[in-house]
Amino acid sequence: MSVPSSSPEQRKAFYDRLEPQNLAPLWEKLKGLLPDEPKSKAAPHRWRYSDVRPLVMESGKLLTAQEAERRVLVLENPALPGMSRATSTMYAGIQLIMPGETAPAHRHTPSALRFMLEGEGAFTAVGGERTTMKRGDFIITPSWAFHDHGNEGTEPCAWLDGLDLPLVAFFEAGFNEHYNDERQSIVRPEGDALARFGSNMLPLNATSRYGMTTPIFNYPYERTRAALVAAANGDGPDSHEAVTLRYSNPIDGGWAMPTMAAWMTFVPKGFETKPIRSTDGIVMALGEGAVVTRIGDKTFDMAEKDIAVAPGWTWRSFKAQQDSFIFCFSDRVAQEKLGLWREQRS
Repeated sequence: MSVPSSSPEQRKAFYDRLEPQNLAPLWEKLKGLLPDEPKSKAAPHRWRYSDVRPLVMESGKLLTAQEAERRVLVLENPALPGMSRATSTMYAGIQLIMPGETAPAHRHTPSALRFMLEGEGAFTAVGGERTTMKRGDFIITPSWAFHDHGNEGTEPCAWLDGLDLPLVAFFEAGFNEHYNDERQSIVRPEGDALARFGSNMLPLNATSRYGMTTPIFNYPYERTRAALVAAANGDGPDSHEAVTLRYSNPIDGGWAMPTMAAWMTFVPKGFETKPIRSTDGIVMALGEGAVVTRIGDKTFDMAEKDIAVAPGWTWRSFKAQQDSFIFCFSDRVAQEKLGLWREQRS
């Protein structure tokens, strides 16, 4: 086998001639393209709700929901400033709607989810059906479904928004459209979707109005919590996952959304999970309880409504100081469909 005899100077001169032709030598870039293991650009981080809430409420005094269209403070990962990303692929923010306000109806190709943090009287309407938003509820806005929000209560309402915006932006497939009125027409009674699809029964020849997204767009916290507690009384907590149940599409049993996986973990008081890591970057919100969360080399004492991110392939674990219920979402479902998702347990 012949051995190349070129000097560093000769190679550099060759590379310099490639650049004007929009060419590059793969052998110089291969290690960066294919590292020994995944390395996320995002950083572990925690937003204390007690710090964020005053700023969220102040935004309610600066502009109306109509002016903002969506009055949201974006949760920006400190390693990804200015990119509107909580993880490398997931957007997250905290949305506020004041009493009597309406966030105008629109639709867009990115899928969205909501996790209700505080307040009473808020509602969201999706595809002609409205649902009341209660603390801990997981609410879905499917891709390209008209939706609006309102607050008919007497106190501010706030929730965690999650969107697959970075994924959609990568595919350059982002579109939006405004409805022809501030609120969409309500054509089905509240609770219709849950009645048809959320009681372990399905209509004959069941299909979803929203394509690959579940036909249920509100998964009430009271049901989720009860299921987790009952499951804990059965087999007990898993050493790595504690007690975890995923939100599912009742038609096919898969994840509730095609691009964003969502689940809730119950960590009983005093229980500590063993470290686990996976290729999906995870956004987590503590709906109830108090938990010490370890993400990589960071340790966060999380109180109720605090939000944290675990970048992909970063070790994570929980130790519950109280019975704790942690809502999580990530791009796991998209990775699974592409055959990319991996997990490692200590």
